[in-house]
Formats: sequence, structure tokens, C-alpha cells
Amino acid sequence: MSIGKTASTSPTRSPRGPFRRLIGDREGATAIEFAILALPFFIVVFASIETFVAFAGEQLLANATDTLARRIRTGDITTEAGKDGFMTEAQFRQAFCEEIAVMMTCSATEATQPSKLYLDVRELPEDLGAFPQAVPRIGSDLDTSGFTFAPGGPNDYTMVRAYYRWTVITDLVRPLVTKLRSAGESMPRDYLMVATATFRNENY
Repeated sequence: MSIGKTASTSPTRSPRGPFRRLIGDREGATAIEFAILALPFFIVVFASIETFVAFAGEQLLANATDTLARRIRTGDITTEAGKDGFMTEAQFRQAFCEEIAVMMTCSATEATQPSKLYLDVRELPEDLGAFPQAVPRIGSDLDTSGFTFAPGGPNDYTMVRAYYRWTVITDLVRPLVTKLRSAGESMPRDYLMVATATFRNENY
């Protein structure tokens, strides 16, 4: 009589995701490797994301500067009382805040008391060589003492300069991009965004 072989059956294993397999691994090597590599990996990822966001913010600041400069150039914004488009400095700052509100929210008092956004709008002489070029500084901080709001009239040369203090969060990126250090700070924390528009007003 022949003896039949019985097929051995093994229990069916339910599929498990990578993190469940990691938790179930009793050897510990995988968990240790993950712990060693996870922190620097996530730091690099977060630093890359913050750099991209800061770059997008700088483009937004440049676009806002061009938009407000165009309104000054065409006479849509003027400091001459009684004319259409008359704006005070606070109103101009508020209009600028609204242009960058997508990524850079201004504080409730930013229009009258600058803390992040600094604007310098001035009429310039016809001597093009006299145009200011360097970023005004006092020590390791931005020098805002000479900033004003005095756009020129018809056919005048005007310059609009916008500065924004962007606070850098990631320690990996901060030493490479931050240059501003306010009084009382031991190390710089802010990245200075700069946008400039220089033009001649139309004969409006």
C-alpha cells in the first residue's frame, strides 16, 4: 500500500506596510539606522522647503514693488492733496501690504510702525550718477533713518525701494543667508529681501 504525502501548509501572512515591518523588527539594526539618518534628512528637506518659500517671497516683493511703482509712474498714486489717487505714507504702506499679503502678512501696526517692511520712495535728481545703489546699513543692521515718502511729480525721476526682514527658521540655512542683526541680538536671524524700481514719471 502506498503512503500518500500530505502537503504541508504554512499560515498566510498578512501584508504589512514598511513602518509596521520596522516596528516589528526585533533585531534593531533598521531602527537604529533610521534614527541616525532621519534627523539630518528631515533637516535638509525642511531647509530646501524654506529656501524655496523665501525665494517665492522675494519674487512677490519684487512684483509688489513693480506694481506700486507703475501706479506712481502713471499718476495713479500721488502726494498732491485734492487730486485723484492721493495717498499718505500710511495708506501707501497699507497698499503695499495688501500686495504681499499672500505670503507676508503685515502686523496691525505695520502701516504706521514698520517692523518687517521698510519702504523708501523718493524723487531723484536728473543726474543718473547720483542714484543710490548700495543697501543703506548701520553696523550689521539696515539703516532706515534716511527713508522717506516723496514720490516725484510729472516727468520726475522716482525710486521705490522695498526691504523686508524675513526671519530664517532652519539653523542649517541661517548662517549662510542671514546678514541682519538687530541691536541686542547675539547672531543674525533675518534675511534681507530687497526690491528696487527706478523710473521716470509720465507727463500725466
